[in-house]
Amino acid sequence: MKNNLDLNDFEHPENEIDIKDLLKALWDGKKIIIALTTLFSIVAVLYSLSLPNIYTSTALLSPAGQETSAAGSMGGIGGLANLAGISLSAQSTGNSAKALTKVKTLSFYKENILPNIFLPDLVAIESWGSQNNTISYASNKFYDAESKIILKTATPQTTYKQFMKIVTFSKDVNNGFITISVKHQSPYIAKEWTELVVDQLNQFFRTQDKRQAEVSMSFLNAQIAQTSYTEIKNIIAELLKQEIQQLTLIEANDYYVFSYLDPPIVKEEKSEPTRSSISILGAVFGFMFSILIVLFKNYISVRKL
Repeated sequence: MKNNLDLNDFEHPENEIDIKDLLKALWDGKKIIIALTTLFSIVAVLYSLSLPNIYTSTALLSPAGQETSAAGSMGGIGGLANLAGISLSAQSTGNSAKALTKVKTLSFYKENILPNIFLPDLVAIESWGSQNNTISYASNKFYDAESKIILKTATPQTTYKQFMKIVTFSKDVNNGFITISVKHQSPYIAKEWTELVVDQLNQFFRTQDKRQAEVSMSFLNAQIAQTSYTEIKNIIAELLKQEIQQLTLIEANDYYVFSYLDPPIVKEEKSEPTRSSISILGAVFGFMFSILIVLFKNYISVRKL
């Protein structure tokens, strides 16, 4: 008899979950579930409506630099140039690869971006008026809107972090195309800053390579004036020819590192926030939370019995 009782106790444990009891508890607590789900839905809708519209301007780029080896095209001349301490080969990684690294550095932001933007548009924008394309600013730790003064806390390092939050860079590994995007409340500024990044990258590497070519030409001109050997003069003349060709390419190309496959535009449609998704997530979270509350209340009441 005792064994039978033990077997029954095993087959029907006291703390076994009864689905019917759970469903009954949920039905009894339906008012709480409806109320909390509605409340969370309303809060989510109000929150989504409080978020400003963000517009994304995107540029699709193709590497435009000359990334072939000049030394290879000159055969033995390139080897002699290296022996002379002159490197004619183009950057092995190419300027486009360097540019994707350079654009993310603090030095590029400080020297090429920061002097060309209106800093409150980055750190203190409050809203953008679509009808008249006006921007209003709010006071914060970086900007005093009343006196229109940039505060000392708006250092290049702190504002650099703000800038990197709104700029994204990606490279398609299949075709090598580059995508640069800028997010901003103003679609006009998003477009302007996307173009700025591309222009400054082209300008930076154009200036750098131009300076290097000019230094090489000055050195070669000095060397050709000092030597009396015809063979060496011919070699130096070939080297000069290559440097002149490189300098011509630098001066002639408007898009030195990147050229546009698809230029940035002023977007008419926002990219974020997705208010419908926020509202749905709020309702789902409220529904799940209310179920937990009802089940917890039911558990407490059962424990008291």
